[in-house]
Amino acid sequence: MCAGDRPESLAEICTARCLRNLGGTMCRTSAEGSLSLSGGVFLPSEICDRLLNTYVELVLTDSTFQKHDGFFTLFSDPYSTRLKRVQLRNDVVRDRDLEAIAKQDLIELHLIYCNKLTSGSLKTLTHFRHTLVSLSLYGCSNIFRRRGLNTQALDDQGNPSRRAEPDFTFQGFDRLRLLNLGGLALPVDVEALLHPLPTLVSLDLSGIRIPRAKFLLQWKDTLASLVLYNVELSEEHIHTIVKLRHAGILVWVHLDISRENQRSFSFKLSRNTLTGIVQDLSHLVSLDISLLLFLSSGSIEPSDSSIFPFRDLKRPLQFLGLYDTSLCNLTHIPAYKVTGTRNEDQILNAIEAYTELRPEVAHRAINHLFDIARIQHCSQLIRALQLVIAALKFHKYNKNIQVTGSAALFYLTNTEYRTNQSVRLRREVIQVVLNGMEEYQEVTVQRNCCLTLCNFSIPEELEFQYLRVNQLLLRILEPAWQDESIQRIAVHLCNALVCQVDNDHKEAVGKMGFVTTMLNLIQKKLQDKMCDQVMEFSWSALWNITDETPDNCEMFLDSKGMSLFLQCLETFPDKQELHRNMLGLLGNVAEVKALRPQLLTPQFITVFSNLLDSKADGIEVSYNACGVLSHIMFDGPEVWTVEESCRDEVMDRMRAAIRSWDVNSRRNINYRSFEPILRLLPQSIAPVSQYWATWALYNLVFVYPDKYCPLLIREGGMALLQGVLEMDTSQAETKDMARKVMEYCRNFREEPMDTTK
Repeated sequence: MCAGDRPESLAEICTARCLRNLGGTMCRTSAEGSLSLSGGVFLPSEICDRLLNTYVELVLTDSTFQKHDGFFTLFSDPYSTRLKRVQLRNDVVRDRDLEAIAKQDLIELHLIYCNKLTSGSLKTLTHFRHTLVSLSLYGCSNIFRRRGLNTQALDDQGNPSRRAEPDFTFQGFDRLRLLNLGGLALPVDVEALLHPLPTLVSLDLSGIRIPRAKFLLQWKDTLASLVLYNVELSEEHIHTIVKLRHAGILVWVHLDISRENQRSFSFKLSRNTLTGIVQDLSHLVSLDISLLLFLSSGSIEPSDSSIFPFRDLKRPLQFLGLYDTSLCNLTHIPAYKVTGTRNEDQILNAIEAYTELRPEVAHRAINHLFDIARIQHCSQLIRALQLVIAALKFHKYNKNIQVTGSAALFYLTNTEYRTNQSVRLRREVIQVVLNGMEEYQEVTVQRNCCLTLCNFSIPEELEFQYLRVNQLLLRILEPAWQDESIQRIAVHLCNALVCQVDNDHKEAVGKMGFVTTMLNLIQKKLQDKMCDQVMEFSWSALWNITDETPDNCEMFLDSKGMSLFLQCLETFPDKQELHRNMLGLLGNVAEVKALRPQLLTPQFITVFSNLLDSKADGIEVSYNACGVLSHIMFDGPEVWTVEESCRDEVMDRMRAAIRSWDVNSRRNINYRSFEPILRLLPQSIAPVSQYWATWALYNLVFVYPDKYCPLLIREGGMALLQGVLEMDTSQAETKDMARKVMEYCRNFREEPMDTTK
């Protein structure tokens, strides 16, 4: 089983369940809004870590999840809860949240892009100084923002802080071994800050100015991993790094001197410099020199490394970052995992390596993957999908990632790749696509997301997010949106979503404003005198959403839908598919007894009668017009108030139309139930309505017996047809068709099952 097919673990299911129902599972809430465990409950670190980290994930990636303002207070008591390893990111955490867990003995605390944390949280960090082994403050741009610099310190509400915070120091963090201070926007005196930490093993100073390279020598006996991504380097820095190896007992594991781009930095990596690094740091396991300019490729002997400086390596590197350098195009690269742009494997490695902390590089790598999926063929589909999903989740607020990621998903989920994708993986794709639609109103993101949704079976695969996806699509179709291509795709999706779903779904979507949104689109197209796909899909969507849903039919009438119907008939007299969709919708309205009086006007009866003679779209327009009139006739002569049209004359025209139809006609219609037709059978007040209903059944079971014979039998149609045969008022033609329908259904039911297949 591949990773993408792995079902959710019991721990994952239980954690999500508890977080979605805190009060009903494990917590109680105080009057002040803080949380605490129910009496007598103690949770170990394995559970608490999972609860907190999953909570952050749900807040960031699931819009249906309800954020609890006092959630972090659940872990304020170290006697009932234990936290050890905490990972927080983006704007989920504020100063008071970190302060709520200050009594915990944390071993790992990773804070990434937590821009709501201010300098007030530095004091909270000191509470963890005796236990903390690993700390990341990557991209927490406000945490070292001080008064006295260009910007006044702010509290976690964005207001000027009234507290005069003392200068922060790492004094007392004696157990700290791994520290990440990368991505801090403001100048930091890194030498003074790190002076109390002589035993660091891993240090990340990405993007931080390092005036004196020699200060790194304080870790000559301990440092095994150094990340200087996006740091302005010099030969002095490189020589100091090499000196670290000679001065101490150090065995280097990882060195990263890569950068975001080649243009913003003056330092160029020469062949001699790289040779010196490799020779002096001979035990390197991992090296990243991505986006560094390297001019000479050296030997290309097939038996040796194509990168000359690596010839003397005793063993291949576990990881070598060569993204966007000429070196990644060489043949023999001495590393098990390489980032680059040469092939799919290098590109996927780059997305995997750089997504979390280097979105600008990950964005470019995803763009390369997009080209592979679009032009060539993606051979590592599951891995590619999982990496793009992870990037979109992690960088929900990064527009570039959202644009390229959603474009890549469109090609990675198309028919060519579909058979290799599990239900869970495809649901993850839908989730991140909807996240993108929710967060960005930008045209490109919306178009990419809508197109990606078109790759799924609708409505089946979208049903687990049914209301959410409809809300987002209706928002796209608001008048402010003018992009025709997005409008067309969104209306198509709306139409597909309300086709073949139960009535509860349709009613819920109707209450969201679906009916009025479609009518507004139709009104706009009428003003422009344009009958395009948006116009036709809008009427089709109304046809589908009003099927067996009286409330939606009433909304259509109340929203001046009949006026738009008449205007469309007059403005577009030759648009056959448009006429079919409109008459199908009015057939649904006519099925609702309480609404039929609104159709019984001279103008509407004349229009429906004239449409009986229509040859548009085969028999569909004439058939639907006759269906509308059949339901009106079913209410009897006493409700007929139209003096301008004689009821008997209209019925004669209906009979003539029915006789003109070919019973072999293939239909552009899909019945989920025969109930609206069957109710017209056991009655004598309008024989022509019975005639139309029997013809409809005859046509459907004759042309589509496999689909409609079982439906008719299941819904009790055989007994009702027998009743037609026994009624004196039934026309001879009606009885003849009823016998044939019953005969087809009996033959279908008695036909032996084919067991050879």
